Amino acid sequence: MKRRGLALVIGMFSAACLHAEEIALYPTGPSEDSAFLRFFNSTDTPLQLSAANGASLSLAGEQRASDFLTVPAAKPITGSLKQNGQQQALAISVAPGEFATVVALADEQGLRYVTLREQPDDFNGLKASLAIYNLAGSCAAAGIQAAGRKVDIFKDVPEGSVQRRSINPLALAVQLTCAGAAQGPVVELGQLAAGQRYSLFLVPTAQGPRLLPTQDNLAN
Repeated sequence: MKRRGLALVIGMFSAACLHAEEIALYPTGPSEDSAFLRFFNSTDTPLQLSAANGASLSLAGEQRASDFLTVPAAKPITGSLKQNGQQQALAISVAPGEFATVVALADEQGLRYVTLREQPDDFNGLKASLAIYNLAGSCAAAGIQAAGRKVDIFKDVPEGSVQRRSINPLALAVQLTCAGAAQGPVVELGQLAAGQRYSLFLVPTAQGPRLLPTQDNLAN
């Protein structure tokens, strides 16, 4: 994402709410009046996010996720999502201290979005943090295992929910499981770093449930 485009989006959603000091990605928890929002494109088709003031953000190709943007807490955030000639109005709010992710989905219902929310917990800076966002109802009893070891990292994750846990900072490859059986290819996450946060998005596709990884970053 180009810095100029990112700056436009931050201005679009946060107005005057950006703090003067740099905010870390909730190592000890955000201040009460902070709220954070990011966008994730679960499809392989470019997604355009537009705001009433004309600012825009595009998510396409390998750039599926925006950074977390600081936004006004508990205030309406409006705009629209556009993809392949389809348009979906966007209207959400983010609670104080909350990290919300708007996930764009495209299926037989057309373009739509789902908002999943996290409240940060205590975080050990000596560990890495990994989350799963489950948006695939076709994957029963969704789970994540360490590839080749059949060690459960997450188990029985309900659709429409987020689960997060701390893990040792190591090189990690993961395998999606549905109803206890391996589903899809192994996903290489590479070397996870201590003090960093990562997310796995479980999304529906025409070929079946798919895992899409991203690193959680906060816009400066």
